[in-house]
This record gives sequence, C-alpha cells and structure tokens, in this order.
Amino acid sequence: MSPARLPPLVTGISPKEGPAWTKVTIRGENLGTGPADLIGLSICGHNCMLTAEWMSASKIVCRVGPAKDDKGEIIVTTKSGGLGTSTVSFKLLRPERIGILEQSAVWVDEVNYDMRTNRNKGISPFSLRPSNPLGIEMDKGKVLQKDLEQVFPGMSGDFTSENFSASWYLIENHAGSGFEQLKIAANNLKKQATKKNEGSLAYVKGGLSTFFEAQDALAAIHQRLESDGTEKVEGSMTQRLENILNRASDTADTLFQEVLGRKDKADSTRNALNVLQRFKFLFNLPLNIERNIQKGDYDVVINDYEKAKSLFGNTEVAVFKKVYAEVETRIEALRNLLLEKLLETPSTLHDQKRYIRYLSDLHAPGDPAWQCIYAQHKWILQLMQNCRDEFISGGRVGAGALGLEGDTRLAALGRLGHSASLKRGGSLRSARPSTWRFETPQQVQFVEKLSDVVIGQLPNFWKLWISYVNGSLFSETGEKSGQVEKSKKNARQRQNDFKKMIEELTNRLVKLIRGALLPTTLPQGELHVYGGWEDKTELTGAWFTQIIHTVRGCHEALSTLEIPNDLLQVIQDLLLDLRVHCLMVTLLHTSEDVKRLAEKEDWVVDNEGITSLPSKFEQCLVHMLQSLKEPLEIKAGEINVLQLDQVQDQAAQLSVSIMKVFINCLEQLSMKADEDFDVSHNVSVDLSSPDRFSSIQERSIPTSEQRLLIILSNCQYLERHTFLNLANHFEKHGLTGTEKINRVSLDAVRELDGKLFEAYIERRADPIAGSLEPGMYAGYFDWRDCQTPSGVRNYLKEALVSIIAVHAEVFTVSKDLVPRVLSRIVESVADEMCRLMQCVSSFSKNGALQARLELSTLRDAVAAYLNPDSNASFKQALDSLPQLHSGADKKLLEELLNKFKSSMQLQLTCFQPSNIQPIKR
Repeated sequence: MSPARLPPLVTGISPKEGPAWTKVTIRGENLGTGPADLIGLSICGHNCMLTAEWMSASKIVCRVGPAKDDKGEIIVTTKSGGLGTSTVSFKLLRPERIGILEQSAVWVDEVNYDMRTNRNKGISPFSLRPSNPLGIEMDKGKVLQKDLEQVFPGMSGDFTSENFSASWYLIENHAGSGFEQLKIAANNLKKQATKKNEGSLAYVKGGLSTFFEAQDALAAIHQRLESDGTEKVEGSMTQRLENILNRASDTADTLFQEVLGRKDKADSTRNALNVLQRFKFLFNLPLNIERNIQKGDYDVVINDYEKAKSLFGNTEVAVFKKVYAEVETRIEALRNLLLEKLLETPSTLHDQKRYIRYLSDLHAPGDPAWQCIYAQHKWILQLMQNCRDEFISGGRVGAGALGLEGDTRLAALGRLGHSASLKRGGSLRSARPSTWRFETPQQVQFVEKLSDVVIGQLPNFWKLWISYVNGSLFSETGEKSGQVEKSKKNARQRQNDFKKMIEELTNRLVKLIRGALLPTTLPQGELHVYGGWEDKTELTGAWFTQIIHTVRGCHEALSTLEIPNDLLQVIQDLLLDLRVHCLMVTLLHTSEDVKRLAEKEDWVVDNEGITSLPSKFEQCLVHMLQSLKEPLEIKAGEINVLQLDQVQDQAAQLSVSIMKVFINCLEQLSMKADEDFDVSHNVSVDLSSPDRFSSIQERSIPTSEQRLLIILSNCQYLERHTFLNLANHFEKHGLTGTEKINRVSLDAVRELDGKLFEAYIERRADPIAGSLEPGMYAGYFDWRDCQTPSGVRNYLKEALVSIIAVHAEVFTVSKDLVPRVLSRIVESVADEMCRLMQCVSSFSKNGALQARLELSTLRDAVAAYLNPDSNASFKQALDSLPQLHSGADKKLLEELLNKFKSSMQLQLTCFQPSNIQPIKR
C-alpha cells in the first residue's frame, strides 16, 4: 500500500497583485503528481482551472480570473492530497473603466497574438502538444520525403495537419521501432486522452454555477422575446438590440481609436525591439565581421559564422534570410582575402598554415593547401631564375634586389628557413670583409646567393608538403576528422605531382650552377636559358673549392629534411663534376703559377747553395694539394674522384706537366742572356759564411757561368729533396701515379743537370786547357834545348790559378758541386797536358826534367780531384818522358817540387780535402 499523500500547500505566488487575467506562478508543496492529479485551483474565490498548467509538484502557472473578492487565498485541490491550504494571498486590482478596457484589450491582443503564433507553429493556444506524442525514442529511417509523398498523396506526417497520416508519421519517425515499443506508445496515447477528458470534466464541474446562470439568462431573454411579439415599427427586439450594440461599438471606436492606434504602434515597436534584442547577434554580425577582419581576428569571424550558420542557415524568415545573405557575402569576401594572402609571396610557413586552416574552416572551394604549394613552387623557381638574370644583366655591382643584405623579404625568410638547418650544419660561409662583394667573382656570388634562396625556401616548402600529407594543416592535435582524411587522400593522389616539383627545383638549381660554371655539360639548346657567363672572370681552383663547399652545404641542408636521395642525386652528380673540374683547373692554374716562378728568382744563394726557387716550387705544389683537400674529400654519398680512370690519367699528365714546366723554367733561366734580366734583381751570398767569396757581390746580376752553377745546385736539391718531399705529399693527399710522376720528374731534372754541367765545363775548362800550349811554348821554348830547371814555369801557375778561380766560383755557390766540377776541369787539363807531351818528338835531359817537374807539380796540386781518366792521362804523359837515372836529377826534382809547394802553399790550400767541410750556419 502506498503511503498517504499530504494536502497541497501554497507557499508563494508571483506576482502577488495584479488586475484580472494576470499570469501568475504558484509555488508550494504537494501540488499534484501530474496534470491529471490537479482537479481544482481557485484564486480569490475564482476557479482558474481553465488556464491552469501543471509544471511540477512545486509549480503551477495560470491566469487570475475576474473574482468578486479583491483579496483571497490560493487554494489547490488534488486527487492524491485533497483540498489544500495557502500561506499567502493574492490582491486583485480593480482599475478604472478605461484601464479595464485597455487591460482587456491588451490581454485579448496577447491571447490573439499567442494564438496566431501557436497556430503558425501547429500548437493549440491552451495546450502545448509535445514534439513526441508517442512518448518513445524516435528512430528515423532513411526513407526519402519524395517517396513518402508518392505513397501517401495529399497526406502529411505532421500530426497537427488536417491531412495527418499516422502511417506516414510512423514510417518517418519510428521506422526502426519494435512492436513492444509501439505497444508502449499506444498506452501513452490512451493515458493522454484520459487526462484530457478528466481535465475537461473537472473544468465543467468547477464552472457549473456559471453555466446555470447563463441558462437562466438565455431562458429569460427567450420569454421576453415571446411576450414582445414579432413585428413592430421599430423592428424586432433583436434588431433594436443589434442597432444599439452597433452604435455602442461605433462610439467605443470613436472614443478609443487614437488610444488603440498608439497602443498598436507601441506594440509594433516593442515587438520589433524585442526581435532586434533577441536576435541582435545576427543583425550585428555583418558589421562585426568587417571590424574583426580589419583587426585580423579571423578566428572570431569563423566562430561567429559557424554559430550563425547553425542557427540561421536554413531559416525561412525573410528578414533573417536577408541578413544571413549579407553575412555570406562578407564571408565570401573573407575567403578571397585569405586566399590572396595565402598565395602572396613571400610568406612564412606559420602564416601559410594559419591561412589554410582558416580557409578550411570556412569551407573554401577547391584545395587551398595545394594551391599554396603550387604557388610556392612557382615562386621559388622564379626567385632562382631572377637571381641568375640579375647577375647576367650586370646588376650585381653591389647588393641587388636579391642581395644578402638588400632584400628584407629574403632576409626574413632566411631567418625562418635557416633556423633549423644551420643549427645542424652551421653557417655556409665565414665572415668576410666589407670589400668581399667587389673581390669575389660574380659566379661565386651567384652560387652562394642561389644556395641561400634554396636553403631559405625549400625546407619550408617541404615542411608544408609534410603537413599536408599528415593532415596537421587542419588539426594540430592530430585527431582524425573528415577534413584531415580528405587532405591525406588528396596528398596521396598528388604525390607524383609534388615529386615532379622537387625534381624541377633541384634540376633548376643544378642547371643554373652548371650554366655558370660548367656550360659544356649543358645541351646546346639550354645555354641561352642558363648560360651567358662567357664574359665573366675565369675562376681559379680556390673559388671552385668555395663553390663546392657551398653546394655541399646546400645538399646537407636538404638531406636533413629527409628528402629522398633519388631527388637529390642530381646535386650529387653536380658535386662530382665540380670536384673533377676543380682538380683539373687547380692543376692547370698551378702549371701557370709555376711558369711564372722564373720571374721571382732573386738569385740569393743560401748556405746549401740553392736559391728560394725550389722552395717556392715546393710551396706552390703543397699549397695546391692543400687547396684540393676539401674537393677531394669524400663526403657521405660521394665517390673518390681519383678512382675514376679518366681522372687518374688526366691528373697524372697534368702533374707531370707541372714538373716539366718548372724544369723548363730552370733551363730558360740558365740560357737567358744578361741583357734580358731585370737589373733590379740583385744577387748576394749568405753572409753567415765568412769563408765564401765571389765576384757575385760586385755584380747586380750573376754571370751566365754563375747562373749555371746556381741552377745546377738547384737541380741537385730538386733531385735529392724536393721531388721526394712532393712524392710524399702526393701520397698523403691520395693522388695516384706518384711513382710515374717521380720517375719522369727525376729523368727530366737529370737530363737538365747533365746539359747544364756540360755547358759550364765547356765554358770553364776549354779556356784553361787552351792556354796551356801557348804558355808552354812562350818565348820560343824548346824541350830539346833548354836550361836546367829552376822552378815551375808561369803558364802552369796561371793554369792552377784559373783552376783555383773555378774552385772559388763553384765553392761560393755550392760546396757539393766542387768535386764534380773540379774533377772534370782537372781531367780536361790532364788530357791536354798528356796530348802536349805526347806531341813532343824528343826531350833533352833538362827538358825531360822540366816536363816531369811540371807534370808532377800539377798532379800533386790537384791530387784531391783526380779521377781514373785524369790519373791515366798523367800516367801516359809521364810515361812519354825519358826516365831520370841520375840521383842528382831526382834530388833536384824533389827540391824544386818542395820549393813550389812552399811558395804556393796558400793558393794550393783550397785543393786540400780537409778543407772541404760542411759550412755551419
């Protein structure tokens, strides 16, 4: 059994006073369990059940009727709790007659307005029918509206329509509902019908006295009509009553026409203001869109547009349609503005993503992301081509339109794209002086500027594509959505197109660089597009090294973006050709530098008997090898250019050519006439050697014989030191064919050494040997008739002095050359002495003694420089002389020899082996 219900208790009413027909809200406790449970409601003694609307067990809404009492309680009666009580009261205001009419008119107008509004909505003026009359969950199917119209012609699924079709309604709203659910729905309909009948019956019971009064009044009127008769002059009673009512109506209209007109106008204004206030968001939206667009608050515009679209996108109200159309016009203008900003160049990656997301939120037609990618691709290509055209046209004297410091747009973009790549790889170029732009060749500036463009733009271009592929352009959180999936699908369809874009960019980069540096590697038809550098400065190996460094930096920056290697292979091929070309150019330019070394010969001889020329030659080649270190270095993905057969052969040939060029320089210096030398070049001797002396110090330039000696000394140094050092350097730097280069170089320098040595011997030995015979027979000397020898004759002393002069000349240049030169000089003199002695037909005793004295003196003086040939010559000469049998002759010969050695001791000291010692610095 259920517990007993408590009686209703009214604890509040709002408002607490008002005229008749005022809408009030009653609050309290136990006000009923539902609309059917509420059976009575009276305020100030008037039954208000007709307008009562049960909201909940604690709230009821109704209108106060024209009660007789000015103040009274609010009594609620329910089935479950019975008659209730009230702790509050309501005061009924009774206004003047005009006020009553105005209030009544207002109430009637409101009721009429509510009835019209509710009728337009399909709702009864006194009861709001629920949107789901069956009271079960709606399960709409996928049956098309036109199919239902064909099945049920002239019918409607709207249950408020006169042509309502229950089948249509069930198919449209409950196609998926089960039988049990439909049974529940039928019970709900029965309950609603019962509640309606009970409510009507309760209303009739509550107003039963009113119906009886009306019945009595109608009966009295009927009796009066019967007693008055039917026809009189003035007409029937009803006719007179109608006339009276018409005149009363006309009088009332006259009295209240102006008042009612003002009221209607005020009501219209109030209704318009209410509509404006209620929908001010929509009416203010066009102006707010303009203001937010000017401020750049595109997010606010998009949010407002989405809200307006959800509320008024399908409205049928003409005013709302007009305002919403204006909103759409502004939004379309915003779409065009955002698309224009998106395609505007230059722009940052952040701005591009932002505009793409805005256009996506605004449901812009087409694919803005791909349009942006395509526009960026064309812009980068144009930047690269403009860079080349500007340099070709000669506009790159200073900082041009695309200058490193002159273009603020690319400077900003450089900061955007370089931030990530330069953190990994560092700057591509070191700091340069302010005159760098005027000293650096145009091609080098062009390659570096072109690399800046690529490194500044291509990373952002690639990142934009990656964002397009993974959908992060439309969802930063990575959550899946229809737009993200659509983006991924579009990206998959356009992968080949984007790959072609990257290929076109890398190919354009490579072709522009080839046109500037390697025009012979381009087809003839492309030279007019990428070439045109013929009148520019020819580049050296050092500049090519810098270019290789720049291109490598560009390749590394692009590799860090995880661009597929096959798309960057053209840059690798370009690097290979640049490295090979740099090697060949460096070797050729080194050959030219070596050829000019002859102009730098200063003929200053050091303690080792060499000038600075061999050292300069070695330094030149070492510098060449050092400059080739970076081009020959093997980076990731590169090959060793020296392992290419063709490159090996060419490099070896050029290296051999460099060696031969230097040897030819030495030969030209040795054969050069005195008048061909620049008198500004002074020759001097290392002053740290006090034992050296020469007439070189007295000359502005060395004599031809001195030059021969100096170059001979240089040749010896080349053979013993320089070429060996260079071979080690070649092997250290990985150059192949070192043995061949060294062998050919040694053969060439030895050939030159032999040629120069013979030339010097010829110039120095011939005069000495040629002076022997005239000196020997001076004064009509005759070996057959001569006096007893008193000493060595002068001609032999002069010959020794000449040999001593040669010794001094050679020793001044190089002590290492002394034995070699003196041996040949002595050999030549000995051979001449042998010939002269053999030509003598006969010797007298004194003649034989004189000849033996001179031969022995000469032989003993130059004994340190005798070789087998000179020994043989002296032996043959002595053998051709008669033998000394007398002891006195032998004694005289020995005395004369000792006398000569004593008198010529100082001069003959240079011929002593002990004096040929290394000179200490």
